[in-house]
Amino acid sequence: MQKNTVMFVVFSTVFLLLWYFLFQPKPEQIYQNLNSSDSINQTAVSEQKKEPEIKSEIATKENKIIETSAKESEFVLENDNYKVVFSNKGASVKHWFIREKNGSFVDLVLPEAAPVLGNFPGSVYEVINSSKDEISFEYTSPEGWKIVKTFRMSREYFHKLDIKLFKLKDTAVLPDIDINWGPGLGTDEKELKENESVTRILGLTSSMPAKLEKLKSQNNPAQLYKWVAIDNRYFLSLFMPVNSLNFSNIEVSRKSKKSAPTAILSANVKQDEYEQDFSLNFFVGPKSYTYLKTFNSGFEKTVDFGFFGWLGKIALFVLFFFFKLTNNYGWAIIILTIIIQILVLPLTSKSYKAMAGMKKIQSLIKDLQTKYKNEPQRLQAEMLNLYRTNKVNPLGGCLPMLLQLPIFWALFQTLRNAYELRYSPWILWVKDLSASDSLAYIGGISLNVLPLVMGIGMFLQQKMSTATSDPTQRKMMYIMPIVFTFLFWRFPSGLVLYWLTNSVFSMIVQYFVLKKQETKK
Repeated sequence: MQKNTVMFVVFSTVFLLLWYFLFQPKPEQIYQNLNSSDSINQTAVSEQKKEPEIKSEIATKENKIIETSAKESEFVLENDNYKVVFSNKGASVKHWFIREKNGSFVDLVLPEAAPVLGNFPGSVYEVINSSKDEISFEYTSPEGWKIVKTFRMSREYFHKLDIKLFKLKDTAVLPDIDINWGPGLGTDEKELKENESVTRILGLTSSMPAKLEKLKSQNNPAQLYKWVAIDNRYFLSLFMPVNSLNFSNIEVSRKSKKSAPTAILSANVKQDEYEQDFSLNFFVGPKSYTYLKTFNSGFEKTVDFGFFGWLGKIALFVLFFFFKLTNNYGWAIIILTIIIQILVLPLTSKSYKAMAGMKKIQSLIKDLQTKYKNEPQRLQAEMLNLYRTNKVNPLGGCLPMLLQLPIFWALFQTLRNAYELRYSPWILWVKDLSASDSLAYIGGISLNVLPLVMGIGMFLQQKMSTATSDPTQRKMMYIMPIVFTFLFWRFPSGLVLYWLTNSVFSMIVQYFVLKKQETKK
């Protein structure tokens, strides 16, 4: 097998194998994606352990109140973008449903995390104010202090939480106030398998230039960060204090090293003050890069474009441009791929010429190997002389292939992590370019057409470019399309579409280059 092929196989296979094993899905958790308001209300109640069935439902002009027991009540605020289920126990959130582009709901509060944003979960708060976009809870303790929590909801995803703490008695010892979310952050059913492995706690430093840091320790001074967030691949829950001095610490809590983290923002409670305000703005919603960028607060930094992030951002904006022209991200990917191939066409042509040259001197190489099989140094010298005489560079075919790897990785991260591409169709059965293109299921195994077509295309391309006369080596080289088909099987269909388009374009170029070389004989 020639060195250029070896290098390509090693770089490509190692790269893809590393991704496959590092992000191997974990056993699926029991989770249900809800698609209607009725099913949301039913599930919100059924998930309460050891709680009586719903006794009554009272609808008001402002919001819905669901009485679940003598002490606990649920309050629902909803609009076209979200549906939030509050509980008066701890003034907490039991469910935070986000409506996706296809109309389905995703609960960002995992069952094992519910409720979140609560304080003193055993305490029953009184609702002192409620409307279609605001709800206030109040609790007065026997020890002589009072807490008032107000959720002020916007029409979209950026809201405000006001927590006021009052000292009613001089002898009262004020409690600790925390804002928590977790463990983990919810997502849809198909993403749950790898959700734990991609969930992070992030903080944007308040010092300039602002840097995004992945937080892991229990002690992170809150004053050092502009905001703290917990995120996964497509969704984000972010908290930005109005005054960072009112908060003391950001803690990352885990039940075990492999379990999903919990983000805890601790308030800076002062025992000698009789009235304290702990206000913060918070975002709960999808990680749409273009939308997050409109806040001018670095929220868009949570979208992970990977090691070649700058390439990923360029690719995303180019895709947006072509999407405006075609109104289809699939065609935008194809156009982007063709443009990339045109840009690297000089290098690609040089590569195929090198391959053609290697193919031409294969018989001479074999003769030298037979003649000097016991003289390795002499063989090396004769081989170099042969390359020089025929003006062939054995590594000339590697450069375009290696150049494709950063582009491949950047597009992979973009197509996998950009929420804008989620549920974006191409044609026919390809309904979501951020997921595999399952045409049908046979015996529980999905039939993904694009990886199969891509594998066939790679086989044909490999057959055209094979420069060895050894039958065993030829068979080994044909294994690569099979390996790639297997590895690409569960990749986003948008990425497979990129690689397929890349292969087809490369075959066309290769055909004309080889045909031109043959006419020169």
